[in-house]
Amino acid sequence: MNTIITAELIGLERVINSDPVAITFFIGYMAMFASAVFFFVERGSVDGKWKTSLLVSGLITGIAAVHYYYMRDFYLQTGTSPTAFRYVDWTLTVPLMCVEFYLLTKPFGAKGSTLTKLIVASLVMLITGYIGETSGIDNNIMWGIFSTLGYLYIVYEVFAGDVAKLAKSSDSPALAKAMFLLKIFITLGWSIYPIGYMVLPGNLLSGAFEVSSIDLFYNLADAINKIGFGLVIYSVAIAETAKNRKAVA
Repeated sequence: MNTIITAELIGLERVINSDPVAITFFIGYMAMFASAVFFFVERGSVDGKWKTSLLVSGLITGIAAVHYYYMRDFYLQTGTSPTAFRYVDWTLTVPLMCVEFYLLTKPFGAKGSTLTKLIVASLVMLITGYIGETSGIDNNIMWGIFSTLGYLYIVYEVFAGDVAKLAKSSDSPALAKAMFLLKIFITLGWSIYPIGYMVLPGNLLSGAFEVSSIDLFYNLADAINKIGFGLVIYSVAIAETAKNRKAVA
């Protein structure tokens, strides 16, 4: 109980002092939680084949909300970056985001092998990134290269691989628009993560800006990417449901 009270008092003091990192942890937690509720509730408004997609969107933001709750407390109590919590969050949510690519294209012929490749690539990206962040300065660049290879494979799949081919061959304007937006998330939205990694001491962008501000960028990027990802999926589900119901009518 004393620990909880102490954390709340420290948190209040930091917020009063306008600590932007503390504020973004709180905003991230509330935004993810609200988004999860929205996606779970909206499952009832789409056709059956899209319900799983919205379920996964709700899981992504729900898992992130739980982790942000604990990351917020960790940061308030220690004033340091919750690296382990963050990587646990990413290890659960990023593969689920890859599942979304599969579910998005499954109605148009996506195969399980595509999903397997995306998940493996995401795990390679995250596991090697965590090793690089925690194994010392001498190993940063080497493990960062391995992590980047996993990321680049996901980019390839979305722009030129199976996912891109299925999206291109479909007759769905909603899917085409969604894939365009998801490409932006993958290239611009996800780019903050490798940039943040490269700012670490001993890495390629070391000293470019304060390492202490990395959590600020990570928190904002997480909220935009995860919630935005889900909203794109939701827009496709709603558009395809409306089209199918109009055709039946």
